[in-house]
Amino acid sequence: MAYATVFDHLTTEPEIGAPAADRLISGNPQFRTWNIEEASGGLYAGIWEATPGKWRIAYDEWEYFHILSGRSVVSEDGGAETHLKAGDSMILRPGFKGSWEVIETTRKDYVIRV
Repeated sequence: MAYATVFDHLTTEPEIGAPAADRLISGNPQFRTWNIEEASGGLYAGIWEATPGKWRIAYDEWEYFHILSGRSVVSEDGGAETHLKAGDSMILRPGFKGSWEVIETTRKDYVIRV
């Protein structure tokens, strides 16, 4: 078993996706996800990219992410809007509900703990 992983997303095929139809608010956002790590115990890490659009989000898991490029707005139901750009980081905790709006195609790296 290797204890370190070097990852090159340019040589790995991404998973393609989109928000579920019942969560879509506006636009036609498309996702590309490069899963780097899926460890036992519910730990996931990788790179995620989305094209412009807006959808509802609800977190049952804990996620840390760092914006690599683009601009997005994460809004909490009944709370503040957080405008994100390259270089910004954020943590979303279980129970977070709101929306994610991609203004300019956004790429982030992430670590999720279920």
